Amino acid sequence: MTLPIVAIVGRPNVGKSTLFNRIAGERIAIVEDKPGITRDRIFSRGDWSGREFHLIDTGGLEFGQADEVTDHIRQQAELAIEEADVIVFAVDGREGITATDEEVSRLLHRSKKPVVLAVNKLDHVKHYDEMYEFYQLGFEAVIPLSSLHGTGTGDLLDQVIAHFPPAMEEFYDNDTIRVAIIGRPNVGKSSLVNRILGEERVIVSSVAGTTRDAIDTPLTREGQDFVIIDTAGMRKRGKVYESTEKYSVIRALRAIDRSDVAVVVLDGEEGVTEQDKRVAGIAHETGKAVLFVINKWDAVEKDEKTMNRFRREVLDHFSFMDYAPILFISAKTGQRVAQVLPMVQEVAEQHALRISTSVLNQVLQDAVMATPPPTSKGRRARFSYGTQVAVKPPAIVLFVNEPELFHFSYIRYLENQLREAFGFKGTPVRLMLRKKNKD
Repeated sequence: MTLPIVAIVGRPNVGKSTLFNRIAGERIAIVEDKPGITRDRIFSRGDWSGREFHLIDTGGLEFGQADEVTDHIRQQAELAIEEADVIVFAVDGREGITATDEEVSRLLHRSKKPVVLAVNKLDHVKHYDEMYEFYQLGFEAVIPLSSLHGTGTGDLLDQVIAHFPPAMEEFYDNDTIRVAIIGRPNVGKSSLVNRILGEERVIVSSVAGTTRDAIDTPLTREGQDFVIIDTAGMRKRGKVYESTEKYSVIRALRAIDRSDVAVVVLDGEEGVTEQDKRVAGIAHETGKAVLFVINKWDAVEKDEKTMNRFRREVLDHFSFMDYAPILFISAKTGQRVAQVLPMVQEVAEQHALRISTSVLNQVLQDAVMATPPPTSKGRRARFSYGTQVAVKPPAIVLFVNEPELFHFSYIRYLENQLREAFGFKGTPVRLMLRKKNKD
């Protein structure tokens, strides 16, 4: 299911990052009381009244300044506005309306998107009268709040989710494997899709940002139905997207939401970049099966050790995703492209793998016997039993005496033992500790 996207926009130093952290429930964005400190858009997920959504924090919009960083941040925010379902427009209630607020307001009115105006920094009810002047900006929903103290954020989120589109369920059946082709601009995503399909289905250009939109393409191979969701993450205005390539993640968000398997395409000539890690990290955090595809391998100067060196580089950068297989291909020549869908099918099956409770506990008991949990402050951690509670990705609850006694390194050991026994190739595995009730 595709989650709605909520973008927080506004000029610098009105408290956007504090509001973002308040909604996301965690301190992600860098918060400093200095204009312009949030340089990169940050992504997180939130939920309110049973509705989940993606949340985007943008750099401050500044008009009338010609410096490159300001122009870059404005482009990022405009892209966020274009892709968002609902926009939270943050202003400083103590400072009043500024010329920049009015410029941002005009930009948002042109977008025709639902806007909720968040009048921030009203830390006490006695200051709420100061919000009324902001009705001049022409928005219907105006909410007084203090993101620092958390007051008013519930009212804000009530307004936000009221504008969400109806939840749309997928119309593909459960046996169809949904595949998102993701990656930063110009790594060869469209060329890969074309090579898989054997036709020029997707417009391809060497200019980053020429794939028009996410395109669903159903196909059947050897009796297995697939749907390829090709998202270049760039739609229209190729130049803008090229200059702000790290924000192609917004487009990838929707494709990742809808997928079972994320094929992360990397550029074999350029190696791993921060944007690659950002895109792949979202696939991991959302619990999707993952396959790394190293494209343009035909263009890489190689010796007998090149492939192993690149494999080590990928594992160094994606140490948190060492479960994901790596395939070296050339979409241009077709080298190893025939292996992509069989490997997608394999990791999709592992993603949906369900283990019987008796077999699962035999492996867990053997692991605990081989390496017992350590003691902490004279107290021994004790494991009772485990049970699998979900698939896609596999999620296993471990019942123990005291969850806080189990160090993350021991949980990682148990995960490794489960992977050794059952494979779980290409899929994250969620292990959750629960305190066992005393009989």
